[in-house]
Amino acid sequence: MFGEEYDVIVVGGGHAGAEAAAGAANMGSKVLLITMNLQTIGQMSCNPAMGGIAKGQIVREIDALGGYSGMVTDKSAIQFKMLNKSKGPAMWSPRAQNDRMRFAEEWRLALENTKNVDFYQEMVGALLIEGSKVVGVKTSLGMDVRAKAVVLTNGTFLNGLIHIGEKQFGGGRAGEKAATGITEQLTDLGFDSGRMKTGTPPRVDGRSLDYSKMIVQPGDALPEKFSYLETPVLTEQRDCFMSHTSKLVHDLLREGFDRSPMFNGRIRSLGPRYCPSIEDKINRFADRDSHQLFVEPEGWNTVEVYVNGFSTSLPEDVQFRALRSVVGFENVKFLRPGYAIEYDYFPPTQLKHTLETKLVDNLYFAGQINGTTGYEEAASQGLMAGINAHLKMSEDEPFILKRNEAYIGVLIDDLITKGTEEPYRMFTSRAEYRTLLRQDNADLRLTPKSHAIGLASEDRLKRMEEKKRKSDAFVRFFRNTSVRPEDINPILKSVDSALVKQSDKMFKAFSRPNVTMGHMMQLDSVSNFVKENGLNREVMEQTEIQVKYSGYIQKEKNNADKLHRLENIKIPDNFDYSLLKSLSFEAREKLEAIRPATISQASRISGVSPSDISVLLVFMGR
Repeated sequence: MFGEEYDVIVVGGGHAGAEAAAGAANMGSKVLLITMNLQTIGQMSCNPAMGGIAKGQIVREIDALGGYSGMVTDKSAIQFKMLNKSKGPAMWSPRAQNDRMRFAEEWRLALENTKNVDFYQEMVGALLIEGSKVVGVKTSLGMDVRAKAVVLTNGTFLNGLIHIGEKQFGGGRAGEKAATGITEQLTDLGFDSGRMKTGTPPRVDGRSLDYSKMIVQPGDALPEKFSYLETPVLTEQRDCFMSHTSKLVHDLLREGFDRSPMFNGRIRSLGPRYCPSIEDKINRFADRDSHQLFVEPEGWNTVEVYVNGFSTSLPEDVQFRALRSVVGFENVKFLRPGYAIEYDYFPPTQLKHTLETKLVDNLYFAGQINGTTGYEEAASQGLMAGINAHLKMSEDEPFILKRNEAYIGVLIDDLITKGTEEPYRMFTSRAEYRTLLRQDNADLRLTPKSHAIGLASEDRLKRMEEKKRKSDAFVRFFRNTSVRPEDINPILKSVDSALVKQSDKMFKAFSRPNVTMGHMMQLDSVSNFVKENGLNREVMEQTEIQVKYSGYIQKEKNNADKLHRLENIKIPDNFDYSLLKSLSFEAREKLEAIRPATISQASRISGVSPSDISVLLVFMGR
């Protein structure tokens, strides 16, 4: 059946696996995607939404690089919101509610229409290893499939164990069996492994809810989208709703704490700090009598509803009684209870920046196997692993994004430099250069880089170049065009800003905090420029950000340039840290374990002090 050797085998068909397969295939690799169930490719295992704070930036970056997540999201969206719009543009984060069934269908169709991707449904039970190199996989039926590189994206399936109250059973997701064999083989090869936990809330029948008692949560009046290509913009949206827990709900939940696997010792692993279960919330925040619940429809036509904020592993009877005491849920009918799941992961300090493992050549890890949580984090890792697997098999230079170039670069650098002992989720606060890493400029940052390695299409590059040309021209227009006091003062007066006494460049007035593009469009010269040059909303937004935040952007660029000096100082792969007697014991231990590629990466390792970095710099003649 598999006489040929593939360039890349991708194990797992979730968000990481799907992006890995698409990325490698679109660059020219012959790819085999092996998954336990072909019907669940691109499955949204938890909430039916993509994006959010920092996560939306990642989806935009995936799209700018030529990945599929943004396009699939746009084609299956039922609502769109730009979060944090009241804050500065570095914080603006796109988020979409999706039709769960359409999302998976769009992913399946996108992959089926990708040249070079083959599919096979079966469990992978082991890797084929020769010396220190992976050469393929062995399926549960005993078939050997050979490949030059393997990308593992096993999600929550590695020895997955599902908990509902005092009941527990093996599984990687509700209704699907766990994957066994790979963890044991990898630990025998010398890999460290650990256990993590995540959870999901009950799904309920929307026909049994009373939405009139809840707070409506509509989408944006002018919805945007994720992809920079010609994907559909929503003309109709579905509302979400919000309700709240109460003291009564909390008391009912506490009645089941003695049967909770979180509190009776059955679950020992750590769950996601920023997405805690409802029992964890009422235990940690005992002084609060109420928590928000977001009621999210699972699609355009289905009655299934996701109860965001009510993730739980309590017994199903406790879940049911407590949820029936929530306003609007008095007659709720369950479609399935919430549950927690424990699974194996491998501390990501065992990886290189390319996501290739240090112990086994040509073996890549992506997604929750690396200790992350979230569709977006997984998808970005999958894309980067697929790209780098292809590049290595082609004997090309690796593709590594720096911390000042992408949230994806921050994510991967955090994982392999600092590691994680709890599910890692991306936030804007994790990026020290977030003014540079905005959702609006992901194409400007990344599409040229991706096009250069053969992934981003010519169409993407031309669209990006046109956007850049038009926004640069508009910025120059504001810098070079003067405005008279009698024209600008009415605008300044309307926003309580100091009036001007003489003509000055438009750029200066536009830079004021309360003056927006909408205000500037009241000037005939500005509105005429927009019409004559056919500027769209995206170009106008990009221009406004460039004008109003030019000082902050330049400052961060200068800081990033300083960082590059340390990034350019490489540390040899086989460097012997025992030669440096002045290093602290902790620094030597951490440096030996993580083996950073550059001085900059070494400086970000917990336990490596500035004086330790000075020792390294002196030794290297710097």
